[in-house]
Amino acid sequence: MQVKVKPNARASLLSCGEDGSWSAQIKAAPVDGKANAELIALIADAFGCRKAAVRIRSGATGRMKLVDIDAED
Repeated sequence: MQVKVKPNARASLLSCGEDGSWSAQIKAAPVDGKANAELIALIADAFGCRKAAVRIRSGATGRMKLVDIDAED
């Protein structure tokens, strides 16, 4: 799934738009991978899977991220 990330938000929130696009507001700053770690935890919580099942496939340093969720975990 493709996710547009907005760091430094007031609260962490994952939402799906009417067109099927995903956006995430993350409280953490984009420093030392903290925002990526919080995004992984947010997606894992939203989809009811373990954090180990969520992986950022591309876009680790940008706002547009391609995220994989492993259904087997």
